[in-house]
Amino acid sequence: MKEEATFDAIVIGSGISGGWAAKELCDKGLKTLVLERGRSVEHLKDYPTAHLHPWQIPHRGRMSKAFLEENPLISKAAGFGSDNAHFFIRDQDHPYIQEKPFDWIRGYQVGGKSLTWGRACQRWSDFEFTAPQRFGYGIDWPIRYSDIAPWYTHVENFIGVCGNADGIEAMPDGEFLPPFQLNCVEAALQQSIKKIILIGIWCRPAGLT
Repeated sequence: MKEEATFDAIVIGSGISGGWAAKELCDKGLKTLVLERGRSVEHLKDYPTAHLHPWQIPHRGRMSKAFLEENPLISKAAGFGSDNAHFFIRDQDHPYIQEKPFDWIRGYQVGGKSLTWGRACQRWSDFEFTAPQRFGYGIDWPIRYSDIAPWYTHVENFIGVCGNADGIEAMPDGEFLPPFQLNCVEAALQQSIKKIILIGIWCRPAGLT
């Protein structure tokens, strides 16, 4: 075999997992080959809806009733709509046998579904890592949040994750980019929830935490 056809590592698929694996391998100096079944995506040309307003897209970004009935699987994807449907594989084009509940939603292009993930990605907390131990099911995790936290930071600093640093123990803060701006309805709801929380704190009986 010719030397130029030999590699230290071969990665199948360029999605979130494969793409990140390839990046890490290359960063460590390994000669890496990535195999991807999908098409290449050219910026600008292959984002035909990027600069359209909702009212300029058919069904204001939603899918027709006929499409939803024909594609009950991919329609479950968060953020899926007519503005990004071209990055998803229709149900009939990717049939599989579902022996257990498992939604296999795919996109055949370089980058896979990393092109449609939406920038928001919450960290697991110790509530998740200690759940088997606390509730007595399955096998206990061999790691805890403190072990994985530096890796969360490593990934977030590279990919760009948006969010608020709210100091919630069950949803640890990360290395966040500014969050998406709330619309007027969302902002009003946020203020209402904050008022309810404050009222609950003020009215809590003494001695309760």
